[in-house]
Amino acid sequence: MKQADGTVAPPTGPWREQPACLKSGRAASVLILCVKGYKESAMAAEAAQTCYEGSTVQSFQFYLEHSGEHAAILGSLDNILPGEFKRIGAGESSLDVLGVGSGGGEVDVQILSLLQSAVPGVPINAHIVEGSSKLTNNFKVLVAKTGSLQIPFVWHILGSEGYMRQVMAKEDKKKFNFIHMIQMLYYVNDLGQTIKFYHSLLKNNGRLMIIIEAASGGWDILWNTFKKELWSEVIPEYRSSREIVALLNSQGLKYDEHVIPNTFDITECFDPSSVTGGRLLNFMTAKDNFHQAFTPEIKAAMLDLLRNKCSTEKDGRVYFNSNLRCILVHA
Repeated sequence: MKQADGTVAPPTGPWREQPACLKSGRAASVLILCVKGYKESAMAAEAAQTCYEGSTVQSFQFYLEHSGEHAAILGSLDNILPGEFKRIGAGESSLDVLGVGSGGGEVDVQILSLLQSAVPGVPINAHIVEGSSKLTNNFKVLVAKTGSLQIPFVWHILGSEGYMRQVMAKEDKKKFNFIHMIQMLYYVNDLGQTIKFYHSLLKNNGRLMIIIEAASGGWDILWNTFKKELWSEVIPEYRSSREIVALLNSQGLKYDEHVIPNTFDITECFDPSSVTGGRLLNFMTAKDNFHQAFTPEIKAAMLDLLRNKCSTEKDGRVYFNSNLRCILVHA
């Protein structure tokens, strides 16, 4: 329920059931059918903010259910964040969190639950920046179901660059103890300016957490091998942890880097009659129909690359390397 100040009151009532996405896993990744583009939000330019609506949400959910990416992220964050949160929260009378490109909130809810457990009794306020109204509504439903989460929310239904413009127009800029950007930096027009801006919103002793596909992982190899065929106006250049780390180094920022291992089964991608395989290929190449979008030669080359350079085989199954990196940038 909205309060007079525009925030959402903390939910009441018992925890009913852990969301299915937290049990089976869901990816924090980012597509208009754009690979990382479906993932975690509609955050590119303002014109792309509706890419995460309608059938796109369904395609995104299909990928998440199949890949187990969110489960991999959540499992790693369970190990990485508690210690960080205790350090960030030491001596603080309250904590402010900003989620940028939060999608349906599955990862955010877990992050906020970990923070709440790490600093019991310390009030927490959450601001959410998400360009998709559909996913924001999903997030609100999830919060309402999570009775253990006693945190007020402020919702900003706009893209990351829209939020930047809004904040820069104000004299008094709100600062945060913890900011996270999970699988959304594929969309921003100016990567350096985006990271510089959000880093400037950190309070002393705060952290900016970036989760993105790993350099030399399957996504990185696929999208950089077939730049001509895959890069588009939505994702004009593919970015992995390689570009993020290089930029952080150029800006002189201190950071810690953690591996988030993940693979998922793409065996059915090599069966042209498989509906599941076709839907995965559509998502992975950001096309409406993989089998119609490319020439026979390009399709064959992509499938060969997916099998032999982007994946490993075990017991007759093909597992795509979808490793990620969690980068914690110091204030």
